[in-house]
Amino acid sequence: MSLRLLASLSSLAFLAAMPAAPAQPLPDASYRQLPTRPFADVKAEDEANKPDVMKRQKDLLDERYDLLDKPIAGVMMSGQRKPVQGGVRVKLPKGATWDELATLPPEQIRQKGLLPAGFLPLPHVKQATGGQVIPKEQIDEIKLREARDLNRFDVDFDLPARFTPEFPPPIFLTTRPDLGDVSHGELLTIKNYYRLMIGVLTPVQIEGLRLLLTPFPQEEFNQTEDRKVAEPTFGIACLDCHSNFHTNAAFHLTPDLRPQAVRFRLDTVSLRGLFNQQIHGSKRSLRSVEDFSEFEQRTAYFNGDQVSAQRKGVHLPDRRDQVAMMAQMQNIIDFPPAPKLDPAGRLDPAKATQKELAGERIFLGKGRCAECHNPSMSFLDNNMHDLRLERFYEPGKTINGLSIAPDGPIKTFTLRGVKDSPPYLHDGRLLTLADTVEFFNLVLGVRLTAEEKDALVAYMLTL
Repeated sequence: MSLRLLASLSSLAFLAAMPAAPAQPLPDASYRQLPTRPFADVKAEDEANKPDVMKRQKDLLDERYDLLDKPIAGVMMSGQRKPVQGGVRVKLPKGATWDELATLPPEQIRQKGLLPAGFLPLPHVKQATGGQVIPKEQIDEIKLREARDLNRFDVDFDLPARFTPEFPPPIFLTTRPDLGDVSHGELLTIKNYYRLMIGVLTPVQIEGLRLLLTPFPQEEFNQTEDRKVAEPTFGIACLDCHSNFHTNAAFHLTPDLRPQAVRFRLDTVSLRGLFNQQIHGSKRSLRSVEDFSEFEQRTAYFNGDQVSAQRKGVHLPDRRDQVAMMAQMQNIIDFPPAPKLDPAGRLDPAKATQKELAGERIFLGKGRCAECHNPSMSFLDNNMHDLRLERFYEPGKTINGLSIAPDGPIKTFTLRGVKDSPPYLHDGRLLTLADTVEFFNLVLGVRLTAEEKDALVAYMLTL
């Protein structure tokens, strides 16, 4: 046998022993798939499937949560139009108690499948499609005031309205704290902003506000075949989700992950107190509100796909002119008043109850809350943290189309005015402040007593 033949046989044996190359993912693993069917056919199919889609999500919510109306007596949101819901709403596994669960190590909770389902990521109503889903109150008001329809024919908002912020929320300005709520109980729209804000805002701020209220054709609200509204539309505006610069609990999918199945639900955050925030976007850590405003306009509003945006009719605001004005407007939105806090963010003993003061001590100490939510820094730390919740559950599970993966680092959100901002956590999986206390009691292993948990909730209601 020749040396050349021996070498060839050796090469073939080596190649045969090598592991097979992984299959190359299809382009739509990263890029949004272009429409391949007539719009009328897709719409008819989506409308036919919508009842089953919504029932599946309702069944999931009923399985995870107590959704009954149980407001905290005498506690209203800052605009005094909506009560704050109370109590732990996440349901426990059969036979478990919160106190017993808090004593178990993460690996035992994982092995026995004891992590409450309500602590797992909350899926989008329709994971395979994604996109922004707007609450009915916002849809109805915009349709009435602007004759613009944000109603999707494939899905509806899923959470009961009692677990969303009051509507419309009040607006407080750092530049005019003497005026109180400058919205006067109205939802800011492109039709009324000038009447409401003339004499209150500067020309720069007024122009920024106009841009933030102007709809642009992106994501599911546009003129192309991949829209999810019945008629071609001008699009969606920044303040369609950030109602009155707060939040209406509209949700979408994070733009920061691929493929589609692992993109987690993302709840709209409040723009209150933006002046003290140094990172923007729950995972991207964009370093200025200018970056964030420009980036979202370029990438189809939270889809993270500039190719898709260009096809819809991309809006490219000028960085030195328009983006700067949008940022100026966003940076003057203040938190609601917190009359029991002193200028350093600490409770005034002359105004707070003993229960609230006890809650503050737990917040600063045993509860470990202040390690991330620093009172002197608007109750945040401008950092990102990984809670490593995957310690408590088996990975790889798929729930309503969402492939459960570790969250990874998520930015710290402010707790100022937190009673106005349900639901909680970045994806809205926790419906009440009591739920958040139980969640962090377990995740951080701080083993709070029932009295300490109640005091901590009482304290957060003062913020």
